[in-house]
Amino acid sequence: MANTSSARKATRVIAKRTAVNKARRSRLRTTLGKVEEALASGDRAKAALALKEAEPVIMRASQKGMLHPNAASRKVSRLTKRLATLGK
Repeated sequence: MANTSSARKATRVIAKRTAVNKARRSRLRTTLGKVEEALASGDRAKAALALKEAEPVIMRASQKGMLHPNAASRKVSRLTKRLATLGK
């Protein structure tokens, strides 16, 4: 248990940050799951819409430190490529 006032405050701050990070991670995983599901179903229009909604979420996650910027770009690139091959 925290003994000093600064340690108690640090505990509160950490709890708040953990909640925010958990929400961000959950949102990222949910949107990626929707894109994967749409790609698996073979519905090009649904997949395009899901990717359009997921791209800003992925890039925002990289800005906030949830993902490395290169990993985020790579993820978007690969999903876009899979969407392009879906129509062929």
